[in-house]
Amino acid sequence: MTPSPIWHPFTQHALAGPMTPVASAKDAYLYTADGHRIIDAISSWWVVTHGHCHPHIVAAIKAQAERLDQVIFAGHTHDPAEALARRLLERAPDGLAYVFFSDSGSTSVEVALKMALGFWRHSGEPREHIAVLQHGYHGDTIGTMSVGERGAFNAAYEPLLFNVASVPFPTPGAEQTTIDALESVFKEQATAAFLVEPLVLGAGGMLMYPARILSEFARLCRHYRVLFIADEVMTGFGRTGRLFACEHARITPDILCLAKGITGGALPLAATLCRPEIFAAHYSTDRARTFFHSSSYTANPIACAAACANLDVWEREPVMGRLAAIEQMQRSRLAAFAANPRFRSLRQTGTIAAMDLAVSDGGYLANVSPRLYAFFQKRGLLLRPLGNTIYVLPPYCITGADLDEVYAAIAEAAEDIV
Repeated sequence: MTPSPIWHPFTQHALAGPMTPVASAKDAYLYTADGHRIIDAISSWWVVTHGHCHPHIVAAIKAQAERLDQVIFAGHTHDPAEALARRLLERAPDGLAYVFFSDSGSTSVEVALKMALGFWRHSGEPREHIAVLQHGYHGDTIGTMSVGERGAFNAAYEPLLFNVASVPFPTPGAEQTTIDALESVFKEQATAAFLVEPLVLGAGGMLMYPARILSEFARLCRHYRVLFIADEVMTGFGRTGRLFACEHARITPDILCLAKGITGGALPLAATLCRPEIFAAHYSTDRARTFFHSSSYTANPIACAAACANLDVWEREPVMGRLAAIEQMQRSRLAAFAANPRFRSLRQTGTIAAMDLAVSDGGYLANVSPRLYAFFQKRGLLLRPLGNTIYVLPPYCITGADLDEVYAAIAEAAEDIV
């Protein structure tokens, strides 16, 4: 067979085996060309919400593709984008008033950073510093790598990155250290924005912290007049048990970043929502104050139609009940590992469950990770550990039997590999 010319993401091809060819998908399952079933226990990189190929979303995509496939969004608009923007603002935390569309989680955060810097510049009070939370990951563009944890993800690109102030992750018992460190940053430098993943840090290892700390972050930002950016690219659209993670802390960020689950996982789309004063700072007869950002496929009509259909599902189907059921199913299965010495740091937020294997080397490049991935693959499971962290982040249609199969394999993997 001729080698594939494809360069895959986050893949070391010198070590990886053949790529798994997927021919179709339905509900919580992927199917290979020979009909082999794979349980998608990580929602295909955290994007699939209601299940693969949800019929209502598929129908919306088909219908829109026959009417309007694409149009330049500068100087033009269309019904799917107009409807989606209004519906997002209706569901988002109160106080957000404008929506800027882009095409990925990375770009939604990149847009947020540019909005924040533009706001201060155009307000006549230039602030250039960004503060972030340790272990965060916000994407792979230059700006988002700069505000993410420095390490294997971005070491090769260090000359391109700008400096940020990083405060320690709020580990249990040391939360006040984080709050004090953030306040010190705000006192010492004119900070434009504080960027954080609410409640759960995804690629950083599914690290979790309580809503009261998120509330404290927002309080400090208000007190020191720092823009608060919530990166809900992963946590949005139900993962934490509510539509948005910020709801747990009853806060409204100044800027909210959305992607992944916005279309139910069907098509790439992202949105950055902001307060009216951020838009107003860019609103001027001076063309130099234009918000200079775009992508060719901004607000693609087909993707916007899929996102509207996704919101239909939230409104018409008992999605909140499904979230509650998954939360309980995850909790009961996770509890069974509490006495297992091969695991530590069992944790859960909403539908997301995670645990760390007790191995000598941790972190994203832990040697156990590729062995775990191969083990799960042989058992028909899509689980992609983050180093020694095994997490289960399923679509909302997953069954208890599916989760039993997932957790049985996790227990077996610990016996065989550790």
